[in-house]
Amino acid sequence: MSLFLWFLTRRPSSALSLLLLSVVGRQTGLEVVQATVCSRWGATRDKSLSQDGDVIIGGLFNLYYKPSAVEQGYTMLPSYEPCTGLESLKNTYAMVFAVEEINRNSTLLPGVKLGYRILDSCSRYPWALQGGQLVPLLIGASTSTTGIMLSRILGPLSVPVISYLASCPCLSDRRKFPNFFRTIPSDIYQARAMARLAIRFNWTWIGAVIVNNDYGQLAIQVFQEEIQGKGVCLEFTETLRRETIESDARRAALTIKASTATVILIFCWYTDVKKVFLELAKRNVTDRQFLASEAWSTSDDLLQDIAISKVASGVLGVAIRSSTIPGFKNYLRSLHPSHRPDDEFIREFWQKEFGSCSGTESLEGVQHPFTDTSQLRVAYNVYLAVYAAAHALHSLLSCPNRDSPPGNNSSTCSSPKHIKPRELLQYLNKVNVTTPQGEMFYFQGADILAKYDLVNWQNTPEGSLKLVLIGRVDGFDLHLNESAIQWSTGSNQVPVSVCSESCSPGTRKANRKGEPLCCFDCIPCAEGEISNTTGSLHCERCPSEFWSNIEQTACVPRQLDFLAFNETLGITLTTAAVSGAAVTTAVFVVFIFYHKTPMVRANNSELSFLLLLSLKLCFLCSLVFIGRPSVWSCRFQQAAFGISFVLCVSCLLVKTLVVLAVFRSARPGAETLMKWFGPGQQRGSVCLFTSVQVIICAIWLSVSPPVPRPDLGFQGSKVTLECAMASVVGFALVLGYIGLLACTCLLLAFLARNLPDNFNEAKLITFSMLIFCAVWVAFVPAYVSSPGKYVVAVEVFAILASSYGLLLCIFAPKCFIILLRPEKNTKKHLMAR
Repeated sequence: MSLFLWFLTRRPSSALSLLLLSVVGRQTGLEVVQATVCSRWGATRDKSLSQDGDVIIGGLFNLYYKPSAVEQGYTMLPSYEPCTGLESLKNTYAMVFAVEEINRNSTLLPGVKLGYRILDSCSRYPWALQGGQLVPLLIGASTSTTGIMLSRILGPLSVPVISYLASCPCLSDRRKFPNFFRTIPSDIYQARAMARLAIRFNWTWIGAVIVNNDYGQLAIQVFQEEIQGKGVCLEFTETLRRETIESDARRAALTIKASTATVILIFCWYTDVKKVFLELAKRNVTDRQFLASEAWSTSDDLLQDIAISKVASGVLGVAIRSSTIPGFKNYLRSLHPSHRPDDEFIREFWQKEFGSCSGTESLEGVQHPFTDTSQLRVAYNVYLAVYAAAHALHSLLSCPNRDSPPGNNSSTCSSPKHIKPRELLQYLNKVNVTTPQGEMFYFQGADILAKYDLVNWQNTPEGSLKLVLIGRVDGFDLHLNESAIQWSTGSNQVPVSVCSESCSPGTRKANRKGEPLCCFDCIPCAEGEISNTTGSLHCERCPSEFWSNIEQTACVPRQLDFLAFNETLGITLTTAAVSGAAVTTAVFVVFIFYHKTPMVRANNSELSFLLLLSLKLCFLCSLVFIGRPSVWSCRFQQAAFGISFVLCVSCLLVKTLVVLAVFRSARPGAETLMKWFGPGQQRGSVCLFTSVQVIICAIWLSVSPPVPRPDLGFQGSKVTLECAMASVVGFALVLGYIGLLACTCLLLAFLARNLPDNFNEAKLITFSMLIFCAVWVAFVPAYVSSPGKYVVAVEVFAILASSYGLLLCIFAPKCFIILLRPEKNTKKHLMAR
């Protein structure tokens, strides 16, 4: 032990030595001389604030000066004024007030007087680690670096350390820091809160300025993790170094000015932010919305600086949560050196503020920053830390209400004078109480539930800025009064910060190659696809019964479409059909009127009248295809079409056979041939050929008739209502039989085309059948490839075209002679060779 003490005393400036000397001295009974400490105004002497009690808790506060860049370590110190020390002094008396309040409480630690020993850490790590005397619990560590050192040194002794300001996420590791607690949230939560603010306000294009240490690097890392997959991107990240802050601030200002991002996130110490703001003010950059971290969001130095007010106006920041401590304001006003003669802290404050301690000075009724308790932040964290310690001590000292600690087989209870830090540590982990303000308080490992204030920097008539509370962060929830926010633009409209404007409904995002995901183009959805939300990544295809509307934002039922009488195409085809029927009727009338002339009587006038009747039926049957399909129209249209055309082609075929028979009978020995082609046989042949088609149609319509059905195959805004062919075989047989008769008729007419009559009807039949066959050969591919209602239009066109071909080719020459060349309408002329 003596060798160990020799080593420690050889290095009296070592932080470890100062603390362990006091610890070892207490444990071994050796007297240890208390180290001299710094004064806030430079005098080197003993400086502490203490009160005796049954249980003494320690306290460390910074009352000296702003630390250097090297000493500052991980965390940013609070955004108060370390040079004046008013806030730190207020934090100190928050601990004193809490202890005195607890001692007046008859239910918390009854019969036990709580004492304290408070030291000035001077913002220097060696001073921060001084002990003076061993305490079972320490409230302190205003920086994370100090917290790490205290926890590691006091960890082997299981002395709990409750920090009110150390926010490094690393201190949440219970394996490395099992004796560390804090009443300030980890910096992870403020970075997450700022990410949620960006997501809430749809700021997808953000710039970042961070300090070049663990605080800035970890904060931006957590921020990026939180925004990942949320459509938020960082345009740039500028890093500030303390040793080159002037040049770094200029570079950051130039980057911000050139950026298209209007929202800038800053994780820095307030002095660095001030440098950047001054550079921006020189360049008149006043249209940026800044997101402030807790390190500078409440800095009075920035708020009161007129030179940067235009740049900093509208800052939205995350701040240490504020609260009220009832009675604390009156307590601060009542402080006076004459009431506390042993209090060096208040005496030095008095000397600085009033220049003397005559006893006539008073803080009562005076507006002073020291007595301003409107926004207690760190002071409230100190207050909570004292209450956490008190409740742990209460549980430890309440013997009937506790179990023996693990490994302790003694049946005796702990005494206030002999408290073991290890036992206190166990009960501190179990603290779960309601504070005097009605707040549930408990530790989650080293941490507490994340709670922050959301603050806004707003303009004042004097030209400076004021801090306005506009919301809170409670765990994972944001409670925000958006209407109370004054943005950097000076209006209540939320600033827009995007690389690309959100794609409106009806379009989708298309990422630009080589650019961040937040930069994209908006591509209209294809027909039949929709997007009904802003910023859609994909367009969704409508169900088969629906189609996209004009804006492509919703699927609407597809309209039933069919070849209607009142549309242009329907009117055209109807006109053609009715005209064809009318012309056929006119020819029929002419033939009746001239039925005794040779031209009409030639080659069986009865077949000519039957042919005209069948042609009229062909024209009229096309009308059945036009209009809304129904069960009966679907069945009737194909049967009417098939039978009408077979009747027509049968008449032509029989006529052709008659022509061949007539000329064949003129040869010697062929007189008996004509008895097979008399009028009765001709009528019978037509009936026979037609009856075959009637049988085919009857079987088809009885077994598997066409039925009306919407055609969903053709993708469009309309659904075609068509007569679906339930049996393609039936339709093929109908067309095939017509084709067989037509080809036979064409072949026979072609053979008879050169017979030596002056008026050979076989030539007319040949031309008509050529047109007929050409139309129906072209019909098949056109029918198969036509979409929607145009399938029906193609079939109607084929019917009309072939009917007109037959009518004109066969009857137009006859009518020409009958009406315009009556002198040629003689038997002699017709029989002339």
